[in-house]
Amino acid sequence: MTTADTVNAVRQRLGRVGVWLGALRTAGADAGRYTAQRVEELGYGSLWTGERLGGKEPFAESAVLMAATSKIVTGIGIANIWTRHPSVMQQGAATLNAAWPGRFVLAVGVGNAEAVSSSGLTYDKPLDHMSRYLAGMDAASGGGPVCERPLPRLVGALRPKMLEVARDQADGVHTFFVPASHTPLARAVLGPDRLVIPEQAVVLATDATEARGIAREHVDFYLRLPNLRNNLRALGYSDDDFETGGSDRLVDALVAWGDETAITRRIHEHLDAGADHVLLQPLGDLGTTVDQLDRLAPALLPG
Repeated sequence: MTTADTVNAVRQRLGRVGVWLGALRTAGADAGRYTAQRVEELGYGSLWTGERLGGKEPFAESAVLMAATSKIVTGIGIANIWTRHPSVMQQGAATLNAAWPGRFVLAVGVGNAEAVSSSGLTYDKPLDHMSRYLAGMDAASGGGPVCERPLPRLVGALRPKMLEVARDQADGVHTFFVPASHTPLARAVLGPDRLVIPEQAVVLATDATEARGIAREHVDFYLRLPNLRNNLRALGYSDDDFETGGSDRLVDALVAWGDETAITRRIHEHLDAGADHVLLQPLGDLGTTVDQLDRLAPALLPG
């Protein structure tokens, strides 16, 4: 099967809207199972979580979520390439794909230098390392479990050169902590035959002070990371926008807040700009996020 065939199959499987839940990273197994079941019942096409070094092992977490559900696609965004040999990454992903055909998407990424270095690992030449790493995964792919459905592999990428790696050596890109204005730039680099799957943080609240307060806690955490700040600078934001947890302009661009109509509008900005599948990340604790997903489902999902 060609890359284009893989991409088309994944597009059909995912639909237009999925979920990215950072709250799952600290949730117990029972809470994770319940959440996955509820997200599936609501009709979202996928459920993703990330990897925080020192936290849950994301491949095991994906297995827990798929075992608790019957059809929803799970994704890892991103699995850190510094912590695993390429063959280990490939074998883990292939094993999940064989056990639950068509229900797993892997996005690999370099993470950030601060977290990697604090874990005792060396963060060096991430662009070159990613290219070599993907080639290493390819070299290890021949001896894994056989599955009739190909394993979709994405790259966590923001800037043009890493987006080019995603275009040339993977099935597409997973973007994170970006405004909707980044999505057309990603699509322009990736072209029509690769996947573009952005994450979009949301707060379902109409009071500006309340919504921006919740959003700013999220934005402030990620603004501490130089690679994310540098990407925002390339998109036209300045150091003034990074002060005090982010300017209103920046917070509003990174976190969609308001009623169901306002949030739906933001999701469609990504879709209209070339995204294949947009991952909602409702902010708050696990119970709050599930409640927001419940309220948003009628506006965002077909039928």
